[in-house]
Amino acid sequence: MPIDCLVLGAGQEVGKSCVVVTINGKRIMFDCGMHMGYMDHNKYPDFSRISKTRDFNKELSCIIITHFHQDHIGALPYFTEVCGYNGPIYMTYPTKALAPLMLEDNRNVMLGRGEKEQFTSEQIMECMKKVIAVDLKQTVLVDNDLQIRAYYAGHVLGAAMFYAKVGDAAMVYTGDYNMTADRHLGAAQIDRLQLDLVITESTYATTTRDSKYVREREFLKAVHNCVASGGKVLIPAFALGRAQEICMLLDDYWERMNLNVPIYLSAVRSFDRSMINAPGPCVLFATPGMLTGGFSLEVFKQWAPCEQNLIALPGYCVAGTVGRKLMSAKTPAIINVDKNTQIDVRCQIHRLSFSAHTDDKGIMDLVRFLSPKHVILVHGEKTNMAKLKEKIESDLGILCFYPANNESVPIPSTLYIKADVSKSFLKSSLSPNFKFLKTISRADADERAKSSVQVYDDRVAEGALIMQKNPKFVHQNELMVSLGAENHEVLVAYCCPVCVSDELKDVAPSPGENMPPVLDKRSLVHLLYTKLSNDFQDVTIQNDGDHLQIKSFTVSPCLKEMCPHRIQVNPDCTSKAVNFCCTWSMEDEKLAWGVVSIMKDLELKTG
Repeated sequence: MPIDCLVLGAGQEVGKSCVVVTINGKRIMFDCGMHMGYMDHNKYPDFSRISKTRDFNKELSCIIITHFHQDHIGALPYFTEVCGYNGPIYMTYPTKALAPLMLEDNRNVMLGRGEKEQFTSEQIMECMKKVIAVDLKQTVLVDNDLQIRAYYAGHVLGAAMFYAKVGDAAMVYTGDYNMTADRHLGAAQIDRLQLDLVITESTYATTTRDSKYVREREFLKAVHNCVASGGKVLIPAFALGRAQEICMLLDDYWERMNLNVPIYLSAVRSFDRSMINAPGPCVLFATPGMLTGGFSLEVFKQWAPCEQNLIALPGYCVAGTVGRKLMSAKTPAIINVDKNTQIDVRCQIHRLSFSAHTDDKGIMDLVRFLSPKHVILVHGEKTNMAKLKEKIESDLGILCFYPANNESVPIPSTLYIKADVSKSFLKSSLSPNFKFLKTISRADADERAKSSVQVYDDRVAEGALIMQKNPKFVHQNELMVSLGAENHEVLVAYCCPVCVSDELKDVAPSPGENMPPVLDKRSLVHLLYTKLSNDFQDVTIQNDGDHLQIKSFTVSPCLKEMCPHRIQVNPDCTSKAVNFCCTWSMEDEKLAWGVVSIMKDLELKTG
């Protein structure tokens, strides 16, 4: 059965990651995210495509969450507590610990920007009760057929790639990952696996990052220049992940440069709203990232009009967010925060390359390492995904797809069959099949060229697989007996004209005439045997008196006046011709036509 992949989110976009994969009858939802750039029905995946009757417990074998970011988990409480899914949910232990905090924080952000409440705090807690935590590299049997295993993905604390296998069909869903280690997280790690499919993120499908040292130096220079001139630095970041990475970088730099400018982050130094317009420089980490709302957007509105200040965007920003608008704007600029609010942005904008996503080199390295039969790209931008698809197919020779949301892609899967083997088939596969290759080495100045023979043994077994209750490989000679069927052999017949010399033309019979004694059947067969023996020295020619045989090829003189296998007289024969009827089986077709070709060019004579 093929693997069917239904992309409900992150298809040709970044946001609301959700892919439903069917493997040999088992259906898995990978991630259940929300889109940070929408406030309408497009925020969540279209779950009705899983089941029109909304019987999700019947349709899904399990849900797997790769990490706690809202574009991967933000719709989970809605799907379980509102849509009614009660089946198993798998994630790593750190993700299970941090997910309720991140979900609650995001719920408050949505309410703060006037959105309708989708689920309550209590429903978040009820949702988390359904979660089963897993260790990295722990093989989990979801049921008797489906097994899953988590692998370290880097990216953020607790992020994991997930391997899933049903029968012989296997795949990996990467979620978000990073192939480069940073200050607080290592690079992604995964075993070499036999895979039909890899579904990989492609956020930076066409971006190859500069060296880490150069990126950090440019960021620190921009921050230092801002605070040295009395400005304020806003770093919109999610509470966990990049915030800790950049904090460690700034802390080390502050110590080396002996700076006393305060750095505010809820885990380091609290920041009261009354301090937003306080005089003096500072650095502030505020949530959420991408400036989608909450405290970071509130501070942005106050600080953006001042030319001394700096907004540092530490990673990717989803289309439709204020962060994305800033990344493409040239200051000064007017930014529409919402339909009722415009901000005159005059501050400096610095885009950081501190994303926890892998770049195009990392994606290619992972796909090359895993070498799956197929690749599906998600979590990326359409034009860039198209370029990466071409690169994967041209450089690695692997079929690649990048479906849009609500599109389904069927992927052929592997099926291994256990089969018995007959003794004859096994014996034939063990028989030597030697090939010899003579090589001549270049001679030294005072030596002759040396020749050597290389011996190859390419063993080939010819047989058939009988697909019955107990599949079995049998030798080709056993096939009909094994099936209890009568053996029918297909023979090819051809009546070939052969020229005779002048000395024989007067005695050569016309079709239908009796053979004269000087040119009886045995004489003709002997003459033909003599001629063919010179041309076929590497095969055995059997002379039975009235016919010759080479393997299944049989030839004998034909005296029929109207032979049904005679097509035409030999046009190259200026004298009389004697006809020979030839028959052979299909397995010796190449040999047979080789013999016939030589016979057409012969001239039989007694000498």
